Amino acid sequence: MVHLQCLPPSVEPRVSDHMPHIIDMIKQIVDNGYAYRVEGDVFFSVENFPEYGQLSGRKLEDNRAGERVAVDSRKRNPADFALWKSAKEGEPFWESPWGPGRPGWHIECSAMSAAYLGYSFDIHGGGMDLVFPHHENEIAQSCAACKQSNVSYWIHNGFVTVDSEKMSKSLGNFFTIREVMDLYHPLALRLFLMGTHYRSPINYSDVLLESASERIFYIYQTLHDCENVLSQHDKGLQESIPPETLNVINKFHNDFSTSMSDDLHTPVVLAALSDPLKTINDLLHTRKGKKQAMRIESVAALEKIIRNVLSVLGLMPTSYSEALQQLREMALKRAKLTEDKILQKIEERSEARKNKDYEKSDAIRKDLAVVGIALMDSPDGTSWRPAIPLPLQEQQVAAT
Repeated sequence: MVHLQCLPPSVEPRVSDHMPHIIDMIKQIVDNGYAYRVEGDVFFSVENFPEYGQLSGRKLEDNRAGERVAVDSRKRNPADFALWKSAKEGEPFWESPWGPGRPGWHIECSAMSAAYLGYSFDIHGGGMDLVFPHHENEIAQSCAACKQSNVSYWIHNGFVTVDSEKMSKSLGNFFTIREVMDLYHPLALRLFLMGTHYRSPINYSDVLLESASERIFYIYQTLHDCENVLSQHDKGLQESIPPETLNVINKFHNDFSTSMSDDLHTPVVLAALSDPLKTINDLLHTRKGKKQAMRIESVAALEKIIRNVLSVLGLMPTSYSEALQQLREMALKRAKLTEDKILQKIEERSEARKNKDYEKSDAIRKDLAVVGIALMDSPDGTSWRPAIPLPLQEQQVAAT
């Protein structure tokens, strides 16, 4: 989580430390007439809570008994759910007014969120599979304990699929974040995850992760180039910038504000990065861009807004040059090559070009492209950068 630049939670509560809160909440629900006791178990009565189904949109008659849990004939309604379960042999248990036992699955979440956030708070998150029954039951029991209970926004994330198949251990397409980060930069993974709206299913594939890796290399390379140029012009910069640059900045800022306010629509923000990044590259590297008035002021203003947006998205590295080096190292690892080997290939290619052996020169370039290494020719010589491996590029083209 640290490598992915996720902020740490303020509190990570344990159910076993909050048994008094859980027992108190169940007492409130029973006292308010929303639960009943049967042989040491306590069940929530969904029929006594008319709003049941408000989150999922399901009606009581749509729920089929025995689908999620075994049918319990002691329940007044098959949809009633356990708030407290009597102790079974070999299980951990706690003492309660209803006898020794343990909490039901749902009550612990309501009790702990109420203990730290109160009965009303802004955001409650979880996977889309938790809408029903877990979150539906949380709403019912929290409101039954306290009528003022309210959550302003329910945030449900989509499932991960792998090459369009649902990720699961049974299909053998299951892997961990650690395994992914062994071959790809954590911030490339973060960029990839943000490329799909959080409520939508996200399809994991090598080509999409390679694409995210190439994209983040381009972003950091552009900003690294900015840094190098701006370090030579620290003093004497004017505050005003040309109208064309101001238009690019204002549009990007508006796209960012509008999209993030629209249910955190990160894919639109990432797409909107293209214009300011292209403008920077034009100003730094094209003949026309280098002649523009207040060129350095424009570069400084564009770099600043991109840096601010990347910081909000958690995509800002501690150092552009360090991140670029890490991205290169991981590309070498995926290609099963060393940098010395690539430099040797570049030398061989230069020699072939001198000898006008263009067939050999093209073959060297293609061999490297196949494993995700792109050669870049410039007046200063040939350099290399990570790229999407050629077979995956062709696969991408075929798919579109």
